[in-house]
Amino acid sequence: MRLAFMGTPDFAVPSLAELLASGHEIVAVYSQPPRPRGRGQKLTPSPVHAFAETMGLPVFTPESMKSPEAVADFQSLDLDAACVVAYGQILNAEVLAAPRLGCLNLHGSLLPRWRGAAPIQRAIMAGDAETGVQIMQMSLGLDEGPILLGEVMDIRPDDTAASLSERMAHVGAGLWPRALAAIDRGGVTPTEQVGEPTYARKITPAEARIDWTRPAAEVDAHIRGLSPFPGAWFEAPSEAGPVRVKALLSAVADGSGAPGAALDDALTVACGAGSVRLLRVQREGKAAQSAEEMLRGFPLPAGTVLG
Repeated sequence: MRLAFMGTPDFAVPSLAELLASGHEIVAVYSQPPRPRGRGQKLTPSPVHAFAETMGLPVFTPESMKSPEAVADFQSLDLDAACVVAYGQILNAEVLAAPRLGCLNLHGSLLPRWRGAAPIQRAIMAGDAETGVQIMQMSLGLDEGPILLGEVMDIRPDDTAASLSERMAHVGAGLWPRALAAIDRGGVTPTEQVGEPTYARKITPAEARIDWTRPAAEVDAHIRGLSPFPGAWFEAPSEAGPVRVKALLSAVADGSGAPGAALDDALTVACGAGSVRLLRVQREGKAAQSAEEMLRGFPLPAGTVLG
């Protein structure tokens, strides 16, 4: 099939690779424009952009797909379909209607649960036991289109947003050849979403601070759902003043005490009910490391109160 691919982050790269391996003709790749990154704020192409260039594919990075020029360029591609994975821009009616079979989107949840920007993070943070990947026919509403194909996946007790995203990216990529073949031959009837929708609003910096007064299971889910970015954090005391520490991996543990109090010398921290053991952390200005490694140079003995 003659396709355009629209995606931006690492999550989308396996899908583009799978479509290429399946023999489809990718005539255009759309991605968000290069953004300043790193200490030097050098303009850096997105992961999809970089991968597409290594594969010799033409890449387009319009600031807005709503501009008349971008719409006209897209319409001129004479596409069978557009495959969209975390592109990061809203597509208007003209763009959605341009391909012969429309625009299809890979979404990281079991719709209508967690429509929106951060479905993977929100599923972990909410303590969901399962999630999934689904390919849907795109419509003007936010993730409201009918479902073509999907697969249910477990959320493991030690999953972070990063580990779950990686698994979902590869499982989702494998759905594309089946979905495209089915829709091209008319062998699949899109299924309307059923149930009360929930919305995965964008993660904000303000919600990243750990609230130790919450139950341990909620604190643990909060930490894992925000790992590695933006990273749930707390403040630890030091002689020079409070130091911000990101918690990147945790587990529910035994023990209880005043919320925020370290219960031992290994970063088991009391919560509103129960406690969590911090396993991987990142002190401000330092590289990520195990809690054990951090404590060797930055001890937080039992009784230390974390903010």
